[in-house]
Amino acid sequence: MKKYILTKAALLVFIITSAQTQEKLDTIYANDYKNVALFFPKAINQGITGAANFIFTYNREKQQHFGLLQAKPGKESNLLVIGEDGSVFSYILKYKEQLTRLNYFIPKAESIGKEKPVAMVSIKTSNSQKYLSDKEDYYRKFCSYLLSKKQRIGRIKKRKYGIILSVEGIVFNKEQLYFVIKIENRSGLDYDLNFLKLVSETRKKGKKKSLQRLYQDPVFKYKMPTKVRKNKTVKIVYVLPKFSLSKERRAILELNEKDGERNLKLKVSHRLINNPN
Repeated sequence: MKKYILTKAALLVFIITSAQTQEKLDTIYANDYKNVALFFPKAINQGITGAANFIFTYNREKQQHFGLLQAKPGKESNLLVIGEDGSVFSYILKYKEQLTRLNYFIPKAESIGKEKPVAMVSIKTSNSQKYLSDKEDYYRKFCSYLLSKKQRIGRIKKRKYGIILSVEGIVFNKEQLYFVIKIENRSGLDYDLNFLKLVSETRKKGKKKSLQRLYQDPVFKYKMPTKVRKNKTVKIVYVLPKFSLSKERRAILELNEKDGERNLKLKVSHRLINNPN
């Protein structure tokens, strides 16, 4: 009888120890002038960082196995990644000036578990959907207010092919940056939009300076058109999580035409990003 009790206790200790070992988080280091690449065994369905000074980007439209991590000086945070099969990966994030590792190939064994089945979290999902709906409703109302308000932050404009791309305002509100963007089509042809993206990149100095680009993904787009007809003007608002840029970096707004070559790039100074309205 005593032998059975000891065996059962030992088994319980083993299970607890195994669980603790499985959930132990590894640390990944990053900085603001190099991209740290993370390759996962399954395509990334969702990736979230716990603080704004860490940015994890991945392809949200076409799922891929890798994402890019960058960081600014600040407190440590964490990264949570969920694969297309529900596998969950979690890591501590820290800023480090000098990096000794730039690529991480994540094995399947590092998964700390899987998402719960939909049936088990139906109530939470309902609450989550209501929260997202309320948040999007707020974004929509604030974007509408910005478009009704006249504001200018100076001459931020690019004109080419009869197409004029400009940024009329950058507004900070509740941890979000709102970019008020205007597209004017003064050409004789309709303009079909392929994409409109905001990219932050290193200012290129010298012939051997490598160019590092990082896409800033909007959390909400207001009045995004698929076409700007000839002699017409549209105004759009992009809502992005708050970010800042060092003087070595700048933002670039890229407008790309579908099945055409009338593409524009508008440079936005780091000063305007760091000092919004």
